[in-house]
Amino acid sequence: MIPYKHEPFTDFTVEENQQAMKKGLETVNGYLGQDYPLIIGGERIMTEDKVRSYNPAKKDETIGFVSKATQEHAEQAMEVAKATFETWRSSSATVRADILFRAAAIIRRRKFEFSALMVKEAGKPWNEADADTAEAIDFLEFYGREMLRLKDGVKVESRPGEFNRYDYIPLGVGVVISPWNFPFAIMAGTTVAPLVTGNTVLLKPSSNTLVVAYKFMEVLEEAGMPKGVVNFIPGSSRDIGDFIVDHVDTRFISFTGSRDVGVHIYERAAKVHEGQLNLKRVIAEMGGKDTIVVDSEADLELAAEAIVKSAFGFSGQKCSACSRAIVLEDVYDEVIAKVKEKTEKLTVGNPETNEHFMGPVIDENSLNKIKEYIEIGKNEDGGTVLVGGTTDEEEGHFVHPTVFVDVKHDSRIMKEEIFGPVVGIAKAKDFTEAIKFANDTDYGLTGAVITNNREHLEEARRDFMVGNLYFNRGCTGAIVGYQPFGGFKMSGTDSKAGGPDYLVLHMQGRTSSEML
Repeated sequence: MIPYKHEPFTDFTVEENQQAMKKGLETVNGYLGQDYPLIIGGERIMTEDKVRSYNPAKKDETIGFVSKATQEHAEQAMEVAKATFETWRSSSATVRADILFRAAAIIRRRKFEFSALMVKEAGKPWNEADADTAEAIDFLEFYGREMLRLKDGVKVESRPGEFNRYDYIPLGVGVVISPWNFPFAIMAGTTVAPLVTGNTVLLKPSSNTLVVAYKFMEVLEEAGMPKGVVNFIPGSSRDIGDFIVDHVDTRFISFTGSRDVGVHIYERAAKVHEGQLNLKRVIAEMGGKDTIVVDSEADLELAAEAIVKSAFGFSGQKCSACSRAIVLEDVYDEVIAKVKEKTEKLTVGNPETNEHFMGPVIDENSLNKIKEYIEIGKNEDGGTVLVGGTTDEEEGHFVHPTVFVDVKHDSRIMKEEIFGPVVGIAKAKDFTEAIKFANDTDYGLTGAVITNNREHLEEARRDFMVGNLYFNRGCTGAIVGYQPFGGFKMSGTDSKAGGPDYLVLHMQGRTSSEML
């Protein structure tokens, strides 16, 4: 087998790639406004009640109308998934992996279409959409190879006269609840991990980005996935979310989203219902409040570039985004001057033209939440708006990149997740205090340290409590198989997507011992 190597990003300075992306946009424009069904056991089911998916950069443009599942549909999907599991769990790991490899090949051929769809449905700039598509391919390739590594179990010791084996077997039916901010990569990765390990799936993607999830279902079917292995049941959390989490036959829940919803799922999954045979497993990634620490012995140009790109890439709508910077006081003024200069050069607008660094935020609720936090920041003691603080809401949900300076490290905008293009910058008197301030949050997902001091790097490696820690670079952009992703504290279960332990979370270990 060809060794795993992550999918390269597209260079959009090349004219050929620009034309390919424009063609992808034409393809997507050709199917705007269509109706999409549920998929249960391979059967397409249209419902009268539908979700309108729209372009957040152009609110009046409809991407599609997607059928909404009811509890009856969810129950039907559960019964299909249970029945399918009885055969799918016995299928060859090689066959399952081959479906992932074939799906990756199909996506490569449709790469610009999928990226263009995310430009339209999620408001992603070209480079962000391309990275999302590449990561989806990476998850398919990596998890396929991981399953081939794990298919024969792991070696355990045997004594004279006995032979011992330790194998992994699938859990059962899993519920996958995926987010809108990485509508392809995370949705695909959290779906195929249980699939390739022999489980069956109820997939409930975010209502903001349902069309890309439906198109991925088409890819899985084309790649040879049997009917009923993944069942597509979009719907509101109110209507079906608790129902499928509570279901006695749900074996595990894989969730990516907000802390509040993740904690709610964790609590409900812990309750044992009558007839339930297994304790449910929860795999959760629940957000962050991520910090870049800038030491006095640092490349300050690199530091400012890392803060700006990590804070404002995809309008700050990444759980890994830099929303706090802690800068040592003796270089503070120089750093904020550089951040101001770089932020003021950023442009905001419709990402379809590839002329702007930032596109919109995802919807009106997100826009309003970000506006509220900007007002909180303006009214908190000590904070000052250095750049931004304004919105443009006429055609789309646009928020201008916003920098708060001279804020207290324990202010609300420095401790609560905003999930938008807002960053606060605070001072620290020395490096140890900077790490202490960085840790003063309920979250522990990503962080970065910019320094040329080796002792400070090692201090951070020991004391900075985050799941993904980066040195002398930004705090976003983990690559599958290179930087396994997942965090501490209220950032989730540290499940490390794209890492060597991830598939095991979807299986259970079994020891067999034979006397010879």
